[in-house]
Amino acid sequence: MCIKLHIFLPEYNFSLLIDCGGKDNFTSQFNQSWTADEFYTGGSTAVVSNTGNFIRPQETTLRFFPISYGKKNCYNVDVPNGRYFIRTFTVYDNYDNKMQTPNFDVSVEGTLVFSWRSPWGESFSRNGAYADLFAFINDGQATICFYSIATDAPVIASLEIIQVDPLSYVSSSTGMNLILVNYGRFSCGSQSFGPGFTNDTDYFGRNWQTDALFFQGSPDVGPRSTTTPIHGADQAPDYFPERLYQTALTTIGENGNIEFILTVDARTDYMIWFHFAEIDPRITKSGERVFDIYINGKNVNRVDIFEQVGNYTAFTWNYILRKLNSTLLRVRLVPVVGAPLICGLENYAMLPLDYVTVPSQVLAMRALKESLQIPDRMGWNGDPCAPSTWDAWEGVTCHNDENRLVITHLDLGTQGLKGYVSDQINLLTNLLSLNLSSNGLTGNIPSGLGGGSLVQLDLSHNMLSGAIPDSLGSSNLQVVLLDDNELEGQVPDKLYSVGLHGGMIDLSSNKGLCGVPTLPDCPFSWSRGSLSSGAKIAIILASITFVLLLGLLIYVVFIRKGRNDYDFGLPQDLSELPFIVPVLSSRFHSLRNTL
Repeated sequence: MCIKLHIFLPEYNFSLLIDCGGKDNFTSQFNQSWTADEFYTGGSTAVVSNTGNFIRPQETTLRFFPISYGKKNCYNVDVPNGRYFIRTFTVYDNYDNKMQTPNFDVSVEGTLVFSWRSPWGESFSRNGAYADLFAFINDGQATICFYSIATDAPVIASLEIIQVDPLSYVSSSTGMNLILVNYGRFSCGSQSFGPGFTNDTDYFGRNWQTDALFFQGSPDVGPRSTTTPIHGADQAPDYFPERLYQTALTTIGENGNIEFILTVDARTDYMIWFHFAEIDPRITKSGERVFDIYINGKNVNRVDIFEQVGNYTAFTWNYILRKLNSTLLRVRLVPVVGAPLICGLENYAMLPLDYVTVPSQVLAMRALKESLQIPDRMGWNGDPCAPSTWDAWEGVTCHNDENRLVITHLDLGTQGLKGYVSDQINLLTNLLSLNLSSNGLTGNIPSGLGGGSLVQLDLSHNMLSGAIPDSLGSSNLQVVLLDDNELEGQVPDKLYSVGLHGGMIDLSSNKGLCGVPTLPDCPFSWSRGSLSSGAKIAIILASITFVLLLGLLIYVVFIRKGRNDYDFGLPQDLSELPFIVPVLSSRFHSLRNTL
């Protein structure tokens, strides 16, 4: 389902705004179309305790994921491949009357992006918080997952997914394998603005906070604004809004600094974007306003806005900060000539995409989830193995194989499963151990199972039927437990040899199996759940003999009889010929005597 914003880029028009926990579609006061809650894998709905504290309807309802739905739950939204702006709103507000904010993580496309740890700050817990990022989606589905820490229930109140220009934020040089997580985005000299919060335009859906939350500089600093149109705003590929450049922060004197402090995670690199526009009509030539940019004490650039673009024109510059040794990021503008001026700033954590599960194995696991009727409590949602910092799906063990995640063990014994084993299990080419014992599985053992890397197989205590496939004769298998099923037919010789070469094999309590020591001999006509070759040959020979005998009988009864013993009289003229009657009579009696 595609819900379009009232403003969107013509080339990239997918936009979906989900009111998590909401029951009805609605249009907001800022003309945004919100859809009722959907695309989730599980969970329940709730309403915040104090709805009067919230002015936006999508902030008052939420979806939470109790541990009964498993540790991992997701929103899976089919989208065109491309780059997306994704924003979440998270709030607790004591919706469950437990007075205990939850611990949980959030991932996008298999990469950990947000972590919420209890206790939340009072304002965050009561009023909620927005968090956003930019990410590429290349598999046709946006996957946003929530992972419970301990037994806490993750929560989400709204989810926005908006397609943006794929070349935005210099992706042509940084690549598609990065997620940019917002660690501060603000407009200088103005109040907060953005779609969903004001009637102002931002084609990407970005919200621009006021600089008051980050400003730490000289008190001799004040705002400047203009209504003059700004050239170069709202242009590809970043579509920074014009309003961003129509206000600015500058020092009143020529000796003051402008300084901002942002809280960051020192474990990652950051991309910092600076926004400028010369909106002071007194500046008419280059050299009249020049200032240096310092980041954590290092002089990283000298800026002369007029020299770069003239006046009333948007100018952006970005810088990548690596190897931080502090959780504070300090940005300072120091005058060289005149007073420094800035219109806005953005700071993004550059998160490399985490390794993900091999796509063919993801398909196999999804098929097994359906065929085995995996219960919700096991949390089989999203990528089976990613993020690598989370536990894999319950009962699943993964391994990093040359920067890709593969599935090596499935331990699903005694889980009350009632389905069958999908043939897609053969796509798990790195599987070493498979335990599906003590469930209620029916159907056949998939042909091809055991033909790869499988070392241990336990399918005991189920209701599996049919023949044992030849693939279980793999030389890699060391443990094969098939006891207490309904299997039948001749046991493959190579499979039985597992026990003869130091392995373990148990085929007991399968009344239809035969052909190896400790089991009955197979009837001549029975082999591995079907007719033996000898039986097939015997049936063919018997069939041929029957056909020949049947043909001979037809010949004798009908063809020979047809020459002289029809059930109608001869023409009168022939019957009156005396020399013919004795001949006919003689032949008739001869045939009768023969029969």
